[in-house]
Amino acid sequence: MRRICAVTPAVRFPVSTPLLSRLAFASIVANVAIVVTGGAVRLTASGLGCPTWPRCTDESYTTTPEMGIHGVIEFGNRLLTFAVGIIALAVVVAVLLHRPRRRGLLPLAVAVLFGIPAQAVLGGVTVLTNLNPWVVGLHFLASMVVIAVAYALWRRITEPDGPTVPVVPGPLRTLAVVTTVVSAAVLVVGTWVTGSGPHAGDGGAARNGLDPEQISQVHADGVFLLIGLSVALVFAFRAVGATGPARAALVLVVVELGQGVIGFVQYFTDLPATLVGAHMLGSCLVLLATLSVLWSTRERRPVAPAPTAAPAPEASVPAHA
Repeated sequence: MRRICAVTPAVRFPVSTPLLSRLAFASIVANVAIVVTGGAVRLTASGLGCPTWPRCTDESYTTTPEMGIHGVIEFGNRLLTFAVGIIALAVVVAVLLHRPRRRGLLPLAVAVLFGIPAQAVLGGVTVLTNLNPWVVGLHFLASMVVIAVAYALWRRITEPDGPTVPVVPGPLRTLAVVTTVVSAAVLVVGTWVTGSGPHAGDGGAARNGLDPEQISQVHADGVFLLIGLSVALVFAFRAVGATGPARAALVLVVVELGQGVIGFVQYFTDLPATLVGAHMLGSCLVLLATLSVLWSTRERRPVAPAPTAAPAPEASVPAHA
């Protein structure tokens, strides 16, 4: 019986792995950038520069001269969403044109692509709810999810297609997972701090009602816990000779310390807008550094080649007298 082999169809313009990886990295950068520019909208009190959504005004999809600089800033951030979406679409097309075809890449690429309009809809809800601080926080966290998926896609591109295997002992892998959970919790509580503070995005926007000093202390406690866990990871990885994970954990500690310094300085200097914007960028970097540590604790092995079937023995022919 003839064995039928599956052949990947040829494409006229195949996309190489390095090009696909660069596009995926560009998607990460673009999604981080839109978080920072979204922060600029809030920090310049331009959150209602376009007072409705999806239009900018009841009569126009674009800003008008009467709306001034606040309208320009808010509308500019909306336009940036299309640029981020175009990059995500380019990644999806590149995944489809990549040869050899890789399983697991397309779902991640599509998730990033659809996450961007979903995040934009949440942005519209923030406008329609007059910058409700809880919705604003959810809008930020949705961006963090998209960044995390974009990072997973970027790392997956250069990995083989085999199963994942741990490269550190099980307890250290668990510690890395716990650190990731604490990092996510710190991000969530950070949105509560923001919702209780002065940068509402508009002079008439409500605050979440939490005491700024108390919730800031809760946030700081979470940061101390996160740094402690990260330092523990550095020493634990070094103790078992896991140099790659130890290096990733050290980078995480450095990023956390930088973010912590910005956080304390902004708190004791009455939250200047520039430092708050830097703190938002730092939040994205902490997330990415945390994911880097988690990824460093495992690796994918190449797919084992399929066993070759032994040829069937030839039937013996009886001799005739």
